[in-house]
Amino acid sequence: MVKLTAKQVAVNILSRRDHSEYELRTKLQTRDFASSEIDEAILFCFEHRWLDDGRYSELVVRSGISKGHGLYRIKQTLKQKGVENQIIEIATQENDQDWFELAKETLARRFSREIDSDKEKARRIRFLQSRGFNFDQINYALNGED
Repeated sequence: MVKLTAKQVAVNILSRRDHSEYELRTKLQTRDFASSEIDEAILFCFEHRWLDDGRYSELVVRSGISKGHGLYRIKQTLKQKGVENQIIEIATQENDQDWFELAKETLARRFSREIDSDKEKARRIRFLQSRGFNFDQINYALNGED
C-alpha cells in the first residue's frame, strides 16, 4: 500500500470542503505526519489558495445566518475552529446582516403560536440565547421593538 504525503492528504481533505488552518493541521497531526511535513503541506495549500481562513470565515458566517444563528454563536464556532479573532471580526463586520430581524425570523420559523405563559416566553428566550442572539435582539424578536 502506498503511503500518501501530507500534501496529498491535505489537498484531498480540502477538496471535500473548506477547513480552517487549525482544522487542517489537526487532521494531519492525527495521521502522524511530522510537524515539518505538516507545515510544508499547509504552506503549499496557502500558496495555491486552497486554504484561506478569511474565505472559510465568510463561508461559516453565511452558513450560520442561513441556519438562523446569531452573531455570538457564529463567532464561537469560528473560535472553536481556530480562526484568529482579527479574521473573525473582519468576516462578521463585512456582512450586513440585520441581527434583530434574523432573531425575529428564527423565532417565527421555530414557533408558530402566540406566547400564552411565562413558561413559554422563557422557553423562547432560552432558544434564542442558544442560537447566539443577545438580549436586545431577543427582546426585539419577542416584542417587535428594540
